[in-house]
Amino acid sequence: MTQIPLIAVVDDDRATRETVSDYLKLHGFEVAPLSGGQALRAELVRREPDLVVLDLNMPEEDGLSIVRFLKEKAPRVPVIMLTGTASPIDRVVGLELGADDYIAKPAELRELVARIRSVLRRATAPAVAAPVEKAKEVRFGAKWLNLETRHLRDDAGSQLLTTSEFDLLKAFADNPNRVLSRERLLDLANARDPDAFDRAIDVRITRIRKKIEADPGTPKVIRTIRGAGYMFVPDGK
Repeated sequence: MTQIPLIAVVDDDRATRETVSDYLKLHGFEVAPLSGGQALRAELVRREPDLVVLDLNMPEEDGLSIVRFLKEKAPRVPVIMLTGTASPIDRVVGLELGADDYIAKPAELRELVARIRSVLRRATAPAVAAPVEKAKEVRFGAKWLNLETRHLRDDAGSQLLTTSEFDLLKAFADNPNRVLSRERLLDLANARDPDAFDRAIDVRITRIRKKIEADPGTPKVIRTIRGAGYMFVPDGK
């Protein structure tokens, strides 16, 4: 029997927390309503949620610091941010830290359910088998992406990627030395968002470059092609 996804709803406003939680329960999810970062940390000790819906503006601890904590301690758990101010800066910073999606408050609950299901599908989708046995790892400059474990490794060790980071690197790995537009990358990485703003892909690529480029300020592995998009050059030459 398929396990019911557990959604952690983190919001300091009790009315909002209960409204969102009740609606998610009606749509077949198990829900852990939590009042803030401290409650989320306690929940993680008991059980890791399948997804976190997180209010960014809370007095006890701001949501961005919670995103940072989650991506360090539970990198496979996707995060959907709730932004009360709908500020593009909040969205950009959240995406840079590793959040997977965002929605402005007050959230339209049907849209929130659709976003949750979309992010869960991406997070739980099985990795596509490599067409050649030896192609389980793909070179990104001085690092290697393991398509099965979703780890990025070099001689110093390895690190686990977030779902959005892996999906984007996988899209590049499948299309080396080809110019890919931002819209094409959104489609290939299963990151299509009807309300996506122009910088969504740029923010994710900036985050990835910090992990794979010798000099992120002068990228050679994932190159910007002015007016066209991006191109992945495996050897960075």
